[in-house]
Amino acid sequence: MMTRTIHYADTDETILACTDAIVALRPHLQGVDFLPQIKEMQEEEGYMLIYVTADEKPDEVAAIAGFRRLNKLLGGKHIYIDDLSTLPKHQKKGYASDLLEHIRELAEKQGLGSVRLTSGHTLAPAHRLYMNHGFFISAHSFMLKLTDNF
Repeated sequence: MMTRTIHYADTDETILACTDAIVALRPHLQGVDFLPQIKEMQEEEGYMLIYVTADEKPDEVAAIAGFRRLNKLLGGKHIYIDDLSTLPKHQKKGYASDLLEHIRELAEKQGLGSVRLTSGHTLAPAHRLYMNHGFFISAHSFMLKLTDNF
């Protein structure tokens, strides 16, 4: 099995290199300058953005994951994955698995109790991936939409 390097997007250049993978997951951000929001999330919330590049094209970001460490009454200290996206042309090549494994190892090294995420109910292929990595469905997620910003 190939060992891929996990990169941290912590500069304007590396964050912007992740644009296509971010927009693939969050299409409402198409044409939006989301760099200030990501930088604010990094500075104020400890959001981390990681990525892997394509095996055949190392200057192209193939997949990204955005996550942060949280401490909640339910579950205590854990990593919450906000964003996990692989460009469609790079899906089923193990990129998302590499990112999930990196996050799991990071949580274990920090002595955290779990890794959590929320996934859209129609994303069955993603759900299979998560379950293959030991995740299970622990709750339903609900939203009260207050604006049309997404």
